[in-house]
Amino acid sequence: MTLIQLSGVNKHFGDYHALRDIDLEIQQGEFFSLLGPSGCGKTTLLRTIAGFEDVGSGSIRIDGRDMKGVGPNLRPTNMVFQSYAIFPHLSVAENVGFGLRRADMTRDEKTRAVGEALEMVGLGGYGGRAANALSGGQRQRVALARALILKPKVLLLDEPLSALDKKIREQMQVELIKLQREVGITFILVTHDQEEALVMSDRIAVMFDGGIGQMDDPETLYRRPRSKRVAQFIGMMNFLDGEVAATGTEIEVTVQGLGRCSVAAEQAPGAVAPGPVSIGIRPETLSLLFEGETTTRKEVAAVVDEVVYYGDMTYYDVRVDGIEKPLTLSMKNLIGRPVLDVGTQTRVAWDERSLVLLGH
Repeated sequence: MTLIQLSGVNKHFGDYHALRDIDLEIQQGEFFSLLGPSGCGKTTLLRTIAGFEDVGSGSIRIDGRDMKGVGPNLRPTNMVFQSYAIFPHLSVAENVGFGLRRADMTRDEKTRAVGEALEMVGLGGYGGRAANALSGGQRQRVALARALILKPKVLLLDEPLSALDKKIREQMQVELIKLQREVGITFILVTHDQEEALVMSDRIAVMFDGGIGQMDDPETLYRRPRSKRVAQFIGMMNFLDGEVAATGTEIEVTVQGLGRCSVAAEQAPGAVAPGPVSIGIRPETLSLLFEGETTTRKEVAAVVDEVVYYGDMTYYDVRVDGIEKPLTLSMKNLIGRPVLDVGTQTRVAWDERSLVLLGH
């Protein structure tokens, strides 16, 4: 069921066009992310849904109701801000129960609701603790509990994990996924972190310059980006020049450094025509062939140009004749698999099914 519907939404700040003709539907119970670089409009879009910003034109409907003229406090939404906005002079329980001050509930009912909310976010027993004595991850959970205690239909999350260190951020990503499934309400996340969006979301809208560049599930976005701009933003991608000779159910294309290829039409998510084309291939779909190793895939000779060791993975830049820039590929560091040195002569295996045609 569609819970949120945006139709033709535009927003200006003076001469600056912040949102451009946004059409968007978000479903009940969906974990939806707005992803994009700084200044693309994702936080502005979130704030229009929350009611903190008016739209210049277009409409926003939540649960079938037009939100025109409806203030933030009257919308079925609640927002967790990047800064958490925790009151340092209040206890954890007082912070969580702050929104219940005017609720038609007895003191016991409020106390029980606060306890349930804290249990929900894994902070049972922390109610009496001073808010300023909490870690960053604990403050983030308090902000979540404070938002969830009001039982909104939509929880809006404005880069809530950006202030946390890498390990805690990854833990909180998993906890947020579990929490969203447990409470069953719609989450809308704003983030500039591609991995975060891919890990957490049911669907992602990638935004550029106030508009939506592509909206899809994470796997489709990653494997079948519709434009070079989306492909550049989502993960790592090698780009090669090509020339399309013929189109149809199979596309005949000559790829720089790799030769003549035949690829399925589904490997061209955007429209392509005979002529120049940009071709993408992900690092993990390329692999090195070590001494004595054979493959049924295509292969090409290469020289190791750079090595970056990450522990579980090694990233190589390799030079291939006919390709101007080095190709980046990633290899899992399996037991017994060596890490090659710069200058090593090697072979790179690749598959036509890994190519994505992105237009020119």
